[in-house]
Amino acid sequence: MTAPDATGRPTPRPASRPALPPSAGPGLEARLERLADEIGGRVSAAVAYGEPVTAEGVTVIPVAEVSVGFGVGVGSGPGAGAGAGEGMGGGGALTRPRGFIEIKDGAATYRPLRRPWLDVALPLAALLAGAAAPSLARRLARRRRG
Repeated sequence: MTAPDATGRPTPRPASRPALPPSAGPGLEARLERLADEIGGRVSAAVAYGEPVTAEGVTVIPVAEVSVGFGVGVGSGPGAGAGAGEGMGGGGALTRPRGFIEIKDGAATYRPLRRPWLDVALPLAALLAGAAAPSLARRLARRRRG
């Protein structure tokens, strides 16, 4: 997936592209290249790191996780019909807020956003599982005996 560089941070490996089938047509590869260039041009650090906001000597930089994906399908074969060799595709992007960088008195600190539902749901699930476990164990023991 990634290989560390001299700074110890992971660096992305170049993605390998699968070969397109001959039925894909000569223009499909060019269209895919253009689509990848357009998507790559819109996904940048500015998307993941928002505009800094400064107030009362504190600078805050919002941080988000950005995911982009797309897919293409090409049809051929006996059931493909008149449009054999033509393809369709689609894509999308998802952005999730993850936290912010706070710069105060010359020191930068990353502060993740908390997920309150997770702070409540996990302990509640553990409590319910702990309460139900003895009852389930007794029922299983009765089944094995009788």
